[in-house]
Amino acid sequence: MIARAEFLLRAEISEQTFDAWVAEGWICGGPDLSEAELARAALIRDLTERLGVNAEGVAVALALIDQIHGLRRALRQVSAALDRLPEPLRTEALAALRAAAEGRDGPAPG
Repeated sequence: MIARAEFLLRAEISEQTFDAWVAEGWICGGPDLSEAELARAALIRDLTERLGVNAEGVAVALALIDQIHGLRRALRQVSAALDRLPEPLRTEALAALRAAAEGRDGPAPG
């Protein structure tokens, strides 16, 4: 975890900017922040300073990134659940997923 003072230095932002980003809901405002929050702050700085994205655009970009992370987490959970299935069921489930991806209704032929 990163203390707030260190976070501000590493993120190269002021207290006021930090408080504004917390108020926007773009970063967490806890006393100890994570490396993920630091990476998020770097992204916000790139969007606003380098690319000139306005606040609404930053909010949209962050929401989409959060959705992507949620989908990746869900896929990891599905993959872990598939890995726990007995082999015949796992093979059948994977075939059904392939068929769905190809737009077919039934399991793929073996």
